[in-house]
Amino acid sequence: MVREEIVQIVGYELDDPRVEMVTVTDVRVSGDLRDASVYVTIAGTEREARLALAALREAAPRIRQQIALELSLRRVPHLHFVRDTEGERAERVGVLLYQLETERRAEQKSSDVEEEAPRSAGDERTR
Repeated sequence: MVREEIVQIVGYELDDPRVEMVTVTDVRVSGDLRDASVYVTIAGTEREARLALAALREAAPRIRQQIALELSLRRVPHLHFVRDTEGERAERVGVLLYQLETERRAEQKSSDVEEEAPRSAGDERTR
């Protein structure tokens, strides 16, 4: 419930260009509803990611107010925005695996070509 509201607000209602490339991936609310960790992925450069996190932290009080208006909660949690780098790490691992596979195939082709190269008369050994 809180997650969906945060996704709606961050994705569609915040009028700040710094958060255009932000995606909310998870929201974890504490048992006492005092705090919520909002995990986000941010497309762009490292600088853009820092600016987006700063914008989200600045907007947190307004997001809390919006949640209070939309949901009937006894307590609206304090929002803590956290950069979710798991997807970024997975993407880097995927790129590295692709590079390794490409190198392996290139080495395999190179060794296949060497094996198929015709031998010259001097290469043949007589017994």
